[in-house]
Amino acid sequence: MTTTPAADTVPTAAALALGDDALVLSHRLGEWAGHAPVLEEEVALANIALDLLGQARVLLSMAGDEDELAFLREERAFRNLQLVEQPNGDFAHTIARQLYFSVYQHLLHDRLASGDGPFAPLAGKAVKEAAYHRDHAEQWTLRLGDGTDESHARMQRAVDALWRFTGEMFQPVEGIDGIDWPGLESAWREAVEDVLGRATLTVPEGPRSGAWRAGAGRQGLHTEPFGRMLAEMQHLHRSHPGATW
Repeated sequence: MTTTPAADTVPTAAALALGDDALVLSHRLGEWAGHAPVLEEEVALANIALDLLGQARVLLSMAGDEDELAFLREERAFRNLQLVEQPNGDFAHTIARQLYFSVYQHLLHDRLASGDGPFAPLAGKAVKEAAYHRDHAEQWTLRLGDGTDESHARMQRAVDALWRFTGEMFQPVEGIDGIDWPGLESAWREAVEDVLGRATLTVPEGPRSGAWRAGAGRQGLHTEPFGRMLAEMQHLHRSHPGATW
């Protein structure tokens, strides 16, 4: 069981950043319900979404009332990475997004779990979930990249399209101490490039450390699709305030 630290010991900005990442990606993956290419993936994507939702609940509760933070904040108050809010697109697009994020989350939680900060208890559990999410994304990247001409082309387009959003993951998060962010980025690049290479995919050409790259989600600036997603996610709660089930 994950123990939530006392509120006065938790850096709120960090709890919101990590919690919003998990919440938004959970919702995006939940959008596949009834639309996944095979029944097995309905179950797999739903399980990953539920893992992320569980993480989001713990993290948001560290910062305040989890329901109010999820359903009553305006768009500019969310601190999630722009990567996780990107639309699902085709299945290859979803897998590329999941590969980039799950490798990052796995590496970050592994480091957080080894420390003694307020996120260590959560990270100790979440790192195991992220390992499964990462393996799932890696296996699908290999299947699609090294599959048919069509699956290879779709996977390459997805990898290329989302690459520009990856740099934001390695901007230091306020309230998370003891993380070597350049080292985290190097470990992420090594892992992702290894998977892409084995999948016969080309590593995208794009900005590296110090160069311009997309991403200001941590500052509350989001891409156009996020507003539509947020309206859908918050509609029921805002339509029936105070309702119980």
